Amino acid sequence: MSMKENVNFVKDELNSEEKFLEGFVKVERFYKKFKSLILGVGGLVIVLAIAFSVNSYMEDENKIKANIAFDKIILNPNDKDALATLKETNKSLYNVALFLQAKEENKSADVQIKYLKELALYQKALEKKSITDLGNLSMENDFLLKEFAIFNKALLLANEGKFKEAKTALNLIPQSSKAYELSSLLKHYLLTK
Repeated sequence: MSMKENVNFVKDELNSEEKFLEGFVKVERFYKKFKSLILGVGGLVIVLAIAFSVNSYMEDENKIKANIAFDKIILNPNDKDALATLKETNKSLYNVALFLQAKEENKSADVQIKYLKELALYQKALEKKSITDLGNLSMENDFLLKEFAIFNKALLLANEGKFKEAKTALNLIPQSSKAYELSSLLKHYLLTK
């Protein structure tokens, strides 16, 4: 019986080795059949990884250059080289630099409004205590201080005794907003009205 068990064991071992070799041959055939496709996909993945890395590096370098140029503009608003660097690397900082330059040169408000129009409109609406202007600003999707405009609108409405409208306006401020904490305090105050 032990001889029979040994023979079965050897058969099983040979079958497993045969299956392994058969699998290896299948993989080899597959590789030979699709060799160019496999190498092409591998090369494409490598090229994309390199391109992504280079792009990320260039963006970081542009940020560094833009920040250095902006620092120079803050120290000397008339630095033309730094202004040109900002224009090439970061349009947003370039616009802020032009605003600072116009402010330094005491140019008219029109020049300032050209670059930071919405912020200037927001400031004017607060100064005039204009509910309509604040409402119009809060309707713009890309306005930087949208939630603060809504909050100030609600505050002005509450001061005029229009409590329902103020509560409705405050409900437009999302919980993720920095103005949400202020709006909660105002809502709490409006509960008594």
